[in-house]
Amino acid sequence: MASLVKHEKNAMSGDEAVAYAAKQSDVDVVAAYPITPQTIIVEKFSEYVANGEVETEFVCVESEHSAMAACLSASVTGARAFTATASAGLALMHEMLFVTSGCRAPVVMAVVNRALSAPLNIHCDHSDSMAQRDSGWIQLYAENAQEAYDSIIQAFRIAEDLDVLLPVMVGLDGFTLSHTLENVETLPDDAVKKFVGTRRLPNVLTHEGKTVPFKLDPDNPMTMGPIALQNYYFEFKRQQEEAMKNALTVIQQVNDEFAELSGRKYGNGLVDAYCLDDAEIAAVCLGSTAGTMKTIVDELRQEGVKAGLLRLRTFRPLSVEEIRSALESVKAIAVMDKSMSFGGYGGAVFHEVRHALYEANAQPFVVNYIYGLGGRDTSPRELRGIYEDLQRILQTKRVENPIQYLGLRE
Repeated sequence: MASLVKHEKNAMSGDEAVAYAAKQSDVDVVAAYPITPQTIIVEKFSEYVANGEVETEFVCVESEHSAMAACLSASVTGARAFTATASAGLALMHEMLFVTSGCRAPVVMAVVNRALSAPLNIHCDHSDSMAQRDSGWIQLYAENAQEAYDSIIQAFRIAEDLDVLLPVMVGLDGFTLSHTLENVETLPDDAVKKFVGTRRLPNVLTHEGKTVPFKLDPDNPMTMGPIALQNYYFEFKRQQEEAMKNALTVIQQVNDEFAELSGRKYGNGLVDAYCLDDAEIAAVCLGSTAGTMKTIVDELRQEGVKAGLLRLRTFRPLSVEEIRSALESVKAIAVMDKSMSFGGYGGAVFHEVRHALYEANAQPFVVNYIYGLGGRDTSPRELRGIYEDLQRILQTKRVENPIQYLGLRE
């Protein structure tokens, strides 16, 4: 797809790409606390501030909980706010994530996925963001540094859409993407600024009978996140669910508009299907693993095996209809999880994908592969073995072990 604007090719790590995208997105406030492997993002952005390259208020806080509190406070005054974190930092934000989504504050956050303690581990899995999947945040997962850059830019448009007004987290795999140098094609500053636009605010009716923008303003006082007991709390939560449903359409629209500008498109914005039109066996995954899986699919196709891949770019909101449609002709499916749901009979992605397929016209075999915890390397040979297992399942018409641990010493 052709681009409407000229690109500049840069050698960037995933963290640097995220910081550059935030720089170009005309952010008013960045509040953050360093944590490996995210630190490069806020370090780089602090350089932009120190060099006078942005007009952003950079707030150094004492913890990640405080970082989200500061971003929330900025956002509800009408500012555009951004932060970044990982692992224990995201876990420390847990309370404030719910407050931020409940206040309908469109904060954007990069989450550099890293394993949670204990034992201490600084490498990648998805346990941190999967633990927050019900916090009311939209979740996007990037396959490479280019997509991390593009997704941050798109995230501001998605979050600030008046039919959404929900915070967005963009996940990129720690070290695999955050610290790996790749070619990243950046857009001109003015093109990004125009695409993101100026933040708009909905109008609301105040207790004084005034119709004013929805923000904290001393001239038009209002309360956000008030106490809401039995008579009102349920309705607040229902509105958040409607906003998530609206996001399904908005994410696709923003993906299409960004494709017109940049020439880059990530499936339909929700799911990214690869060789699925006639696939008999397929894997479902998130994040950077998809790149290796596509290479394996190409090899299998050359050998005459009808293999495919479905990458979930958007995990929240879950695109149930798109998942069903993409996998409707597939007979055996492997769902890959880079985290565990202890005692939950499989990982979170497995739970959700199998749930989405429950009412599908066909009833494919579905098996779960938990892999890569704590950053354990999973070789192409092991990943190819997933497809070989699916072929055996098709032959035997039986799933002997629905939950498998790939590359584990037992």
